[in-house]
Amino acid sequence: MFALYLGPYFLILFIDMPWYLLLLGSIVMGVGMAGVGMNVMHDANHGSYSSKKWVNKLMGSSMYILAGNVYNWQVQHNVLHHTYTNIHGHDEDLEAGRIMRFTKHSKWNRFHKFQHIYSIFLYGLLTINWVLTADFMQTKRYLARKLAYGKLPKPLAQWSILISTKMLYAVVWIVIPMIFFPIAWWQILIGFFIMHYVAGLILSVVFQLAHIVEETEMPLPDNTGNMKNTWAIHQLFTTVNFSTKNRIVNWFTGGLNHQVEHHIFPNISHVHYTKISEIVKNTAKEFNLPYYEYKTTRKAIIAHFRHLKQMGMKPAALTT
Repeated sequence: MFALYLGPYFLILFIDMPWYLLLLGSIVMGVGMAGVGMNVMHDANHGSYSSKKWVNKLMGSSMYILAGNVYNWQVQHNVLHHTYTNIHGHDEDLEAGRIMRFTKHSKWNRFHKFQHIYSIFLYGLLTINWVLTADFMQTKRYLARKLAYGKLPKPLAQWSILISTKMLYAVVWIVIPMIFFPIAWWQILIGFFIMHYVAGLILSVVFQLAHIVEETEMPLPDNTGNMKNTWAIHQLFTTVNFSTKNRIVNWFTGGLNHQVEHHIFPNISHVHYTKISEIVKNTAKEFNLPYYEYKTTRKAIIAHFRHLKQMGMKPAALTT
């Protein structure tokens, strides 16, 4: 995955290429960028890449070459998403500002009726959003709420890491190619955008297929703040697998197509999910609990966009 991501970068810098090879290289870098995120960074920041903490920390730091921030990602993903999966107002993966409506608990706007069409164009902006605004807003919000996955970092240290890694990222991907290599500035910026758009599109779709589809539930707590189900059972109602028999999908997504197993056992490496899935599936059946699974990626994608279309329809309570 690192070779897919970084290999084309060095080829583009040191070899004079026609425009179509530059375009292809940017696309391949985007694929590799998504691959590093799903296969390396994700497991490492869950502590499941290796049994050694220093290896997990090193591999988890690959988040910085993906334009993200480790502290922000761990809070949003490990703390909020994995603890409050599909719970409106707590799981930030359900939030996309006002432009997208993923759950019936979100406010409906007239333009949402087209979200199943325009959503695919917005999904590609995920990692570009990390670069420009999301990380800064999340750091401010999470530090104010004193949220952390483990020890709460000192604000000065977190802001210093965030700003310095952003600057280093810009130097590596934009400044160095512009100054030291004979590549037009506009080609560099277009290639940079294409790389991020491809990566963002892949990452967004993979994560959406796991929770924002027709089958999954999006429950709310009762008046006392309690949920109906215990945490593990809640994961079965809010998570779905897809294309688990496809070896290519298993390999490329880093096991993220086994989301049920990942959510119940987030500290176990994804290489074990295929075998674990049989145990989870049989146990769910034994206790009459759901085990949602789409046989193919295509069926999961269709289910996601059908859900978007349904959430885009005007709620009955607003119908005159």
